[in-house]
Parts: sequence; C-alpha cells; structure tokens
Amino acid sequence: MVWGYNSGRKLIETIWMKRIFNGIFSGRRARVEDTSFSPKRCLAWFREYTTPVEPDTLGPEGMEKFCKCIGVEPENVVMLVLAYKMQARRMGFFTKDEWLKGLSDLQCDTIQKLQFKLDFMCSLLNDQNVFKAVFRYAYDFARDKDQRSMDMETAKAMLQLLLAKQWSLFKQFDEFLDQSKYKVINKDQWCNILEFSRTIFNDLSNYDVDGAWPVMLDEFVEWLKLARSKSDVMTPLH
Repeated sequence: MVWGYNSGRKLIETIWMKRIFNGIFSGRRARVEDTSFSPKRCLAWFREYTTPVEPDTLGPEGMEKFCKCIGVEPENVVMLVLAYKMQARRMGFFTKDEWLKGLSDLQCDTIQKLQFKLDFMCSLLNDQNVFKAVFRYAYDFARDKDQRSMDMETAKAMLQLLLAKQWSLFKQFDEFLDQSKYKVINKDQWCNILEFSRTIFNDLSNYDVDGAWPVMLDEFVEWLKLARSKSDVMTPLH
C-alpha cells in the first residue's frame, strides 16, 4: 500500500504518541512499584555494609560506610532515632533482624528513601512521649553491656546529644558532673535527669529538697546555688 504524505505523517504521529504514552505509563507504574517496600531489596542493601565473615551483622566499619552513604555524621541524633526504630541492642552495630524491623517500619529499602525520611525522624523528637522513649532507650543502647551503669564519659556524650539544645541548665549540669565524684550514672539517675530538665525552673524555685530526687540532683542544686551566690558576690554593684 502506498501512503500519501499526510496519511503517512498521521500514522507516524499515532505510533509515536502510543510509544510516548506507553513509556510514560510504564515509567509511572515503575515508580509506583518502586515506592512499595521490598524486604528482599532492603536485605540486599544491608549486605552492602556487612562482610562475608559476618553477613548478618553490620559492624563499626559498615556503620561508617552507611553513614557516609546517607550523608549523616555517626554522632547525629538522627542515628539514635534510627537505632531506636530498629531497637538495636549495641551501639555501632545493627543486626539483620534489627535492620529489617526498623526499615520496614519506616518503609525504606534504599538510600534515597531513608534520606527522604531523615527530617521526619528528627521531627519525632518534638513529641515529648517519643523523646522520653528515645532518651530511656539510649541508656541501655549506649552503656557497656558488661556493666549495670553507664560510664561517665559515655553518659556525658549522650546527654550532650539529647539535652544540650533542650535544657537551659545543661551547661551547668555538665560542669557539675566534671567536678563531681561520680564515675558512672545509673538508670534511675538517668531517667530523673530528663524529668528534672523538664520540670524544674531555671531559678530552681520549684525544686523540693524533700522530693524523691536522686542524691546526685540534690547535690547539683546545692552546687548550682553556691556557684550563683559566689557569682552574685563577685558582681560589682552599679
């Protein structure tokens, strides 16, 4: 069959339109399918950070690589939130089951999907109940599993991460710990530090010395009052 110019042009346009439409449609379908969570894809992603010797555990070296891939420093609080989502037991390690649990909850099976969720994970800390849960979780997550209490160096680092921007008296409390006799922090002290930071006024006027606060916090209040009184004495009158 011989086609005239116009009829041939119409046919070509029709064919191209069909191909363009099919391409757009299949592309959209692929994108839709790509948004669904795939445990298989998530596990393959996990394996990128493990070794043949320990294929089911992501260790410190793998963690460093993982953090670089998602563009986050290891000490960023979002990594603590991610560990909380996974209910990871050891700092610096994710097991296969922890990884799948946390990332399934977040519906993330690629670097890009997790990067998209980073701001969301940080925003979770704006909820006081979530923040409290993460704070409590951080104690067992960060402490040496051979010890019942958390060593002071680790405790100070975790308090810095969680409370430095949240608590107006954090700097003073950090200084108090530096000069104190305490070498470790137990879980009761840890949980009460958060409660203290949330409920006690900056001027300490609502602190009840007969309350059920740990001795550590009684001592902090005494130390801070003394430090403030010395500061007042040394401040010249105008």
